[in-house]
Amino acid sequence: MSQRSSLLKGLRRGLWFRLMLLQRGMTLGVRVIALNQAGEVLMVRHGYTPGWHLPGGGVDHHETAEAAARREVEEETGYRPVGELDLLGLSYNRRQWKGDHVAVYLARSVTKVRDMKPTFEIAEIGFFAPDDLPEGTTRGTHARLAEWQAGQSIADHWS
Repeated sequence: MSQRSSLLKGLRRGLWFRLMLLQRGMTLGVRVIALNQAGEVLMVRHGYTPGWHLPGGGVDHHETAEAAARREVEEETGYRPVGELDLLGLSYNRRQWKGDHVAVYLARSVTKVRDMKPTFEIAEIGFFAPDDLPEGTTRGTHARLAEWQAGQSIADHWS
């Protein structure tokens, strides 16, 4: 995907998101804790917002949350989740929008399906040990990973 088409896709998604907010009181997104063979977590750094995040995004109309989780991981990283995804929980994310909810999934394995080049949406991807996350990892990402590692339920409210 070219830099220009990636930028246009990001702009279309942003416009779609804003239109959805005007039409609906609730949005649904997904984030995925995706692991490689070494148990490292796949993370993304966006070009439009600071910090390292779990891959994810919005659930499209007529799409299941799990299908969105699989699609977002592959679109953002070039890796495809293998096998079952475990739903770890659903969290209310008032920081994003007063009606935003995020489903958090665990992918125990991923396989590379294509190389990724930096774009406006995704500036960088990487695998990191859960106990050695990169500088700039967001507070919410730290919290979800800590909950998962401790075997706790995902917090009702995104931090």
